[in-house]
Amino acid sequence: MGCGVTKSNHFHKHSTTAGKAIRAAVLIQRWYRQYVARTEMRRRYTWHIFQSIEYSGEQAQIKLYNFLGYLMDNFTPSSNERNLISHIFRENEVCRDAEWERYFCYKNIEVPAIYSGPHLAFPLTVEDAVGLVEAFRSKKQLHSRYVLQLLLETWKLLRMLPNINRISTCHSKEITICGDLHGQLEDLLLIFYKNGMPCLERPYVFNGDFVDRGKDSIEILLILFAFLLVYPSDVYLNRGNHEDHIVNLRYGFTKEVLSKYKLHGKRILKLLQKIFSWLPLATVIDQKVLVLHGGISDTTDLGILARLDRHNYVSALRPPKKRHSSSAGISTDSDMDVPVNRVFRRQASFTLPKQLGARNCFHNRSLQDFSSRIKVNKEKEQEICMRNLGTIQPEISNSDKDSLFLSVESVTSDNTEEDWKQILDLLWSDPMTQEGCIPNEVRGGGCYWGPDVTDDFLNRHNLQLIIRSHECKQEGYEFCHNRKVLTLFSASNYYDVGSNRGAYVKLGPDLVPYLVQYQASSMTRELTIRQSVGQTERSALKVLREQLFAHKSDLICAFKKFDPENTGLVSLNDWASAVESVMHLSLPWRTLRSQLVNCKSSEGMIDYYEWFNELAIKGPNADHIDQVLLETLYRHRSTIETIFRIIDTDNSGFISIQDFWQTWKLLSVYLKMEITDEAISDLAVTIDSNHDGSIDIDEFMEAFRLTDKKSRLERGRSMFMGTASDLTKLDEDPNI
Repeated sequence: MGCGVTKSNHFHKHSTTAGKAIRAAVLIQRWYRQYVARTEMRRRYTWHIFQSIEYSGEQAQIKLYNFLGYLMDNFTPSSNERNLISHIFRENEVCRDAEWERYFCYKNIEVPAIYSGPHLAFPLTVEDAVGLVEAFRSKKQLHSRYVLQLLLETWKLLRMLPNINRISTCHSKEITICGDLHGQLEDLLLIFYKNGMPCLERPYVFNGDFVDRGKDSIEILLILFAFLLVYPSDVYLNRGNHEDHIVNLRYGFTKEVLSKYKLHGKRILKLLQKIFSWLPLATVIDQKVLVLHGGISDTTDLGILARLDRHNYVSALRPPKKRHSSSAGISTDSDMDVPVNRVFRRQASFTLPKQLGARNCFHNRSLQDFSSRIKVNKEKEQEICMRNLGTIQPEISNSDKDSLFLSVESVTSDNTEEDWKQILDLLWSDPMTQEGCIPNEVRGGGCYWGPDVTDDFLNRHNLQLIIRSHECKQEGYEFCHNRKVLTLFSASNYYDVGSNRGAYVKLGPDLVPYLVQYQASSMTRELTIRQSVGQTERSALKVLREQLFAHKSDLICAFKKFDPENTGLVSLNDWASAVESVMHLSLPWRTLRSQLVNCKSSEGMIDYYEWFNELAIKGPNADHIDQVLLETLYRHRSTIETIFRIIDTDNSGFISIQDFWQTWKLLSVYLKMEITDEAISDLAVTIDSNHDGSIDIDEFMEAFRLTDKKSRLERGRSMFMGTASDLTKLDEDPNI
């Protein structure tokens, strides 16, 4: 009996202990699930902030280019606005390829004895290509003579390649496919370390967007071009939407080349324009896998893409003009820069053939809206052109006029426009989950296509898989459309340290994708998940605060709708509603309030005036600068810098006060706002501190930087700053 009682007590105690353990386990599990859910929510809205701002930048660039194109088509040749921007359209250029080769000649460039960088001998060998990789790993720079020579040889080779490369796998070798690199040399070096450098047994396909955003774009190009020259049958390069000189103006590649090659940078950039236009458009593997940069649409046809003249599309943002041969046997091309007489400008510049509508609508038009804007009656246009020729230059004979008209005709043919749309969709499109095909309003170019479009395209061309890039993915890759579309992105830590992995894919004869993921930054491996998410979140919130300040006027108007008595206070719900009505980012604003707003009244109301007063301007005293102008500068900072780069025709990094004034007048037309001469003059005086009559573009852009007096977000560090211990301290700070 006693023994039985003892067992019963022991069992009771054991069951009580087990019950406590189970309840504790349930509590831990519940806490962990909540923690994971909160972390995932933070990760998602952080990602959404970065991606929304990235796409809005691309959209702004396309709208700006549409606007400038509109000026070129409709302003008279003598107008100041047209003169400022005409050189980026290369409208009046006549030259043979042999003459271009003489222009790009490197033989008169001496390599000094003190030069310690890599030396190249042509034809290139494997040792030369590998040596170039090691030199760039050691932060050495290739001399401009070798750069021009390597680029010239690449241009000659690319002109021999088809629009669509067709390659095959075999049992002894797999094909490695890489996505966007965006100037991040560290990622390319890591891919070569993990997978090996290109060789006969290890072919590579690089799927566009080699340049922009990162700081080593030219080095990546030179490495890829070197291996292309060494292994022309085992290295394949597809064009991306960033292989475009107009896009490069905004996203850093133009500035990078000019800063690294000050003396010969302009020639290097011009040669790269030619190279980009000759890059193949796609690659087909084993007749079953299509590799292209952006995507497809419901009208994409590989037959059309295979036979169009890809080199005519120097910029995919605008359809090219017809190419004709004059009586002298010289072809006119829209991307050349050898000047001819001013009268040889296209006729559409002499007249306004049709109205585009009110000024307040054209900056919202998509690329497709602008593609057909200059279509006038040919006879009427010829009559106007001849009349102007007779007025301007009467000494031209009738036969010369006929030849002139043929050489400068600008009407875009239906086939040319259809070809342009094929390339635009291929470089700019993104997949979507719902069926159909709609314009890509988020980016401003290309389309969104659904799984039904994928199925139809694959069936029509007897394919089984599309591999594309163009979109940053958190894991470096993503399947969609029933695993028939694979998005591949090879630039890790793209938005910030820890924001995403990079990936590449290997295909063997079975054509089953084998994916390899990585993160290039050693700093990332030192961080916990919490630290990594926190680091990326802080950077995203800093960018978001800058965007909010840039929309200050619109936000205050929205707040006043909820504050009719003008108390300066709104509730949390009203604050969130007002912010979303202006920003349109679909973010959890109520959750983000604690991260974005420090100023609350005792009743929990938000003081929105004080919120904006927390933001200060770092740089020169801006109190006397017109606030509308100042807000415009912040909201359209990248657009302003792009216009500066366009106007800086000699690539000196300086513009005159007059050009500075013209820039702002041009911007006022584009933005549909009034900017007074006095406000522009005040801004110019503030920047031109040494009164030499010129403005340093870099200094101007750096002079106005947004900082937050009270927030600690500025300590969030960029991808090139800070250590894991710094982030640990930040993570433990209760104020963050």
